[in-house]
Amino acid sequence: MDIRSATPSDAEGMKAVHDEIFAAGLRKAPGDIGQVMTSYIEQTDRIGCFVAVNDDGRILGFQSLRYARPDNPYGVAEGWGIIGTHVSPHASRQGVGSGLFRATLDAAKASGLAKIDASIGADNALGLAYYEAMGFRTYRTPQGLVCKVFEVNEEKRSE
Repeated sequence: MDIRSATPSDAEGMKAVHDEIFAAGLRKAPGDIGQVMTSYIEQTDRIGCFVAVNDDGRILGFQSLRYARPDNPYGVAEGWGIIGTHVSPHASRQGVGSGLFRATLDAAKASGLAKIDASIGADNALGLAYYEAMGFRTYRTPQGLVCKVFEVNEEKRSE
């Protein structure tokens, strides 16, 4: 598996990951190329967006990290990072999420971030477990969400 920065040529594969997550009942809407481009690949506040690619060139998952700006839709403190993780259900338990997070954490450190927010649906047991395993801890629970924070300089992950 190769972890690398996402490029515009990855949009179709990233959309396919969204579609697989939707088909498994874990996402509210199928993928959209335009949304993939604007939300991840060409995101103006982007710190990094990484894809996990198998030996056949298939995208197994992707993770984005962007700066939290004032009045962001997630209510995240300005200057923190906002992370989003999307892994195909067909690629679960293969180290995709942990591989992606290593690349994202390197980008967070390089950008000088102190904290990263993950806002997860309260009913998303897989997402909650993933972020907990990566070292994120709950810091607030607005209606329908569990918001977890990762302290970049207090990394407590085991490699």
